[in-house]
Amino acid sequence: MKRIIAIIAAVLFCTGLALAEEPQKTIELPAKSGNVIFEHQKHIDMKHTCTPCHTTEAGGKIEGFGKEMAHDVCKGCHAQGTGPTKCTECHHK
Repeated sequence: MKRIIAIIAAVLFCTGLALAEEPQKTIELPAKSGNVIFEHQKHIDMKHTCTPCHTTEAGGKIEGFGKEMAHDVCKGCHAQGTGPTKCTECHHK
C-alpha cells in the first residue's frame, strides 16, 4: 500500500511539473520615460535562480514592484558590470 501511495505521489508531482506554466521569455514593463523590454529568459539563464528578483524560487508577481524597486534591484545588479545602467539603454520610447 505504501508503494502505491508513493507511486501516486510521484506521478502527481511529475504531472504538476509538466503542466507548470513556463515563464514568459520577454516582458514589457510600462514606464513614463519609455517602456522597458525585459528579457526574462535571458536573466533566468544567467542567474539559474529566481530569488535575486522574486521572493521565492516559485517566481510569480513581485509584490510592491515599481520604479523605485526596479531601479534598486535592476540597476544594483547591472552596476556590477552585467548589464545596461543608463536610462536610454533600458527605457525605449
